[in-house]
Amino acid sequence: MDLSIIVVNYRTYDLTKQTIKSVVSKDHPFSYEIYVVDNASEDGSLERLQKDFSKESADGLIRFIANTENKGFAYANNRAITQTNSEYILLLNSDTVVMDNCLEECISFMENNENTGALGCKVVLPDSTLDKACRRSFPDVDVSFYRMIGLSHLFPKSKHFGRYNLTYLNEDETYEVDCITGAFMLVRSIAINEVGLLDETFFMYGEDIDWCYRIKAAGWKIIYYSSAKIVHYKGASSTKNTKPNLIHEFYRAMHIFYKKHYKTQYPRIITAIVYAGIWNMYGLKLFLNLFKK
Repeated sequence: MDLSIIVVNYRTYDLTKQTIKSVVSKDHPFSYEIYVVDNASEDGSLERLQKDFSKESADGLIRFIANTENKGFAYANNRAITQTNSEYILLLNSDTVVMDNCLEECISFMENNENTGALGCKVVLPDSTLDKACRRSFPDVDVSFYRMIGLSHLFPKSKHFGRYNLTYLNEDETYEVDCITGAFMLVRSIAINEVGLLDETFFMYGEDIDWCYRIKAAGWKIIYYSSAKIVHYKGASSTKNTKPNLIHEFYRAMHIFYKKHYKTQYPRIITAIVYAGIWNMYGLKLFLNLFKK
């Protein structure tokens, strides 16, 4: 098998169906399978998807995995990854649409660049603007500080201040980056065998950055590939969670990532400041959220 595609569903029947159709409606010059992992939706979406794609399931093209508990994005993907035997694994969000020959282009690039461990395509929002999360630098202290105080927004074209989302680079070119988004993450299986599965400590944010960090640390390249494209209906797959939970998991992921990869690199006073900054921002976001409709 050339490619295993993993789509995690959590109460997003219409979106997940659209994502799957954007793949199976096209002819592909490679062998592939799709794993649909349901994160204990309990809203009938799994059963409806099984009915809609009963033929593909009977043919072995689509495999369904039903979790009895929602243990997060990393856990759900890992359940599928451990069942695959493909050369490449693609994490594909349930709120995306794969465009044109995106998959063929991406696999071709991986085939011709054997030092690439993970690849992310160009990800655009419904209004055709770039989803800035599809190409990023690692959130070290400097990069995160510039973003927090707004310098990355004031000087997006600066190579110094614009590193968080690499806004100083041309979005229509292809180049090596630190990390890509888990909305579309094509990973070489031998790289996964080398660095391990997604870290299930992360619930729904940060696991993609952590995976990229480990893949890059193992000597593989992370590539932003602009010649292939998907549309990302960003946030649609997480709207079924309550806003406070989303906010908490976002800042919790920051804390986990820093503790795991940066804590030993900085003096204790810097670490204390970073932790205070993370949780103060969390508190501020919760407070501001009270005034939103």
